[in-house]
Amino acid sequence: MAAPDTSAGGLLRVHALMVLSWGLVATSFPVGAAIAHGLDPKLLTLLRFILASALFAPYVVLRHGLTWPGWPAMLRYATIGACIATFFWCMFEALLLTSALNTGTLFTLVPGISAIYAAVLVRERLGGHRLVALACGLIGALWVIFRGDPARLLALDLNLGDLIFFGGCLAMGFYMPLVRRFHRGEPTAVMTLWVLISAAGWLLLFNNTALWRIPWWHSEGKVFAGIAYLAVFTTIATFFLQQYATPRIGPTRVTSYSYLIPAFVVGIEWLAGQGLPPPMTLPGIAVILIAIVVLQRGAGADPTLG
Repeated sequence: MAAPDTSAGGLLRVHALMVLSWGLVATSFPVGAAIAHGLDPKLLTLLRFILASALFAPYVVLRHGLTWPGWPAMLRYATIGACIATFFWCMFEALLLTSALNTGTLFTLVPGISAIYAAVLVRERLGGHRLVALACGLIGALWVIFRGDPARLLALDLNLGDLIFFGGCLAMGFYMPLVRRFHRGEPTAVMTLWVLISAAGWLLLFNNTALWRIPWWHSEGKVFAGIAYLAVFTTIATFFLQQYATPRIGPTRVTSYSYLIPAFVVGIEWLAGQGLPPPMTLPGIAVILIAIVVLQRGAGADPTLG
């Protein structure tokens, strides 16, 4: 495997891909909301990973071939896949007990959680300026979510659903550090495929027999179109891009771009004709952008993962 491109142009391309990746993640919220009524959310997630695995497998076979990686490698992939599966399972279980606003707020904790894990698992040095930037990114994201209204933040009512989702956030925080820790020089596409397959396997266990009890013929066409979009663009594409970037710029820098999700959602809602947010959200967006710039300062490839 060729060494990662550490030139200025190469790193700029990686950062641009991360903006694209998290922009695609942001689109999963309106798409998911549009089709959530059609099938049980946990089942939607399972189908998303099954379809993503099935669509991505031919590319991997043609490009790299596909052989059994062995049990030690499979254990690594299954560990990463378990983090993803746990997060989505916790998210949909939590949404039965809490609001989307609460879960969206708690999700902004993931970059900070991931940074702590990265410091322990891969010895990623944070430094004072990056810790401050993570805190600023969190504040900026909260500012956007609550539209610059402190009263809305103070009215946040935590409940059992929030605790369940927080557990999912703790699991999701492991994702990027583990990708970096478990990478053994295999092509990114190969690692991505086995992680997708592992996540699908875990979700199949979570769903038990629901897959066989659903009256598929009653589902609308747009539900399956939405699942296909989520599988291709917000699963295959984002996982591939993030696993490509993690060994090159580090897990903290990759996850820091998730602070852009509230701003992306604002833009998506505007394009959908829902109008612009209150002007009070703009300072929050500005703080997010400043925090991300600080977190990217001095980004470079990880020579241990070439």
